[in-house]
Amino acid sequence: MTFIRFGLAGCLLTLIVAMSDAGPALAAANHPQNPIRDENAELRRLYDRIARSSGLRWQQLAAVDQYERTLTRARPKSRPVAPGSIVGIYIPEARWVGELNPDLGDTAPLSIRVFGGIGRDGDGDGQADRTSAADLLYTVATEIQAAKAGQDRFAVGLWQYYRNERAVQRIRQFTAIIDASGSFRSAKHAFPVPVTSSYSYRSTWGDRRGWGGRRTHEGTDIFAGYGVPVRSTSGGIVELKGWNRYGGWRIGIRDLDNVYHYYAHLQGFDDNIKPGAIVQPGQVIGWVGSSGYGRPGTQGKFPPHLHYGMYRDRGMVEWAFDPYPSLRKWEREERKALRAAR
Repeated sequence: MTFIRFGLAGCLLTLIVAMSDAGPALAAANHPQNPIRDENAELRRLYDRIARSSGLRWQQLAAVDQYERTLTRARPKSRPVAPGSIVGIYIPEARWVGELNPDLGDTAPLSIRVFGGIGRDGDGDGQADRTSAADLLYTVATEIQAAKAGQDRFAVGLWQYYRNERAVQRIRQFTAIIDASGSFRSAKHAFPVPVTSSYSYRSTWGDRRGWGGRRTHEGTDIFAGYGVPVRSTSGGIVELKGWNRYGGWRIGIRDLDNVYHYYAHLQGFDDNIKPGAIVQPGQVIGWVGSSGYGRPGTQGKFPPHLHYGMYRDRGMVEWAFDPYPSLRKWEREERKALRAAR
């Protein structure tokens, strides 16, 4: 009997060990560790929930979050957000808990208010957690809504929170784009001239320019004949339209990634293009020309071409970056799509 009991115990022990070893595998099979995360759906649910509790529209919340995200992308070292966070909002510790709060990790709403911090509980767990997407978004929304009711309370609230006119402008632009498109994500891109037209270009970033003083070339020149359609490379809002002595007739369009797209030396504009208008990728905005280098209407001082530039807003300043890699990518994608459609 002693032998039998030992045998049974050994079998049981072996079975228990085997089950314990198989446990993680079984759990992984029943509960995948890395399920596909629909971040857009998560964000939309969050925007809707905070909209109901704050009084702001979900489009306004999405615009604020997107603006913050573009700043975080442009300045990741100075704006560290929580790993895996679905929002781009960054609030410094001292502003969250209060300048005089000795505990920079404070999450108690009451003590945060006592020390003059702005951190709030947005998800109802009783904590004002600076790593919580809901708490971050609700905090910013509450601060914006603290502005007195008036004709444009949203703009006033933005100014009081950011103290930066550029931030107010960008978020209002983003709100207009989201209102028109129904989406808070950038759509596809398009090459600025039809890929079926006759054109040529190369990387001209940083080349010297002499007219009007020594300067460097902040863009890529796409040479094409007069009248070739110029198309918006992205969805966005028309920020600027008119004459510039260097760029001639030019248009500036801001997209949801806070990138300013600059189109210069145009022959003319499409009638639907005006400041504040919402455009779509591939929409015709004007035509290739040779305007510029002089007073309004100056033409023909150089061969017809489109000067295309891209500038990223970093919050207080805007920096040009080389558009050539993006142009090559968009050109390849459009040619591939055309071949697939045949």
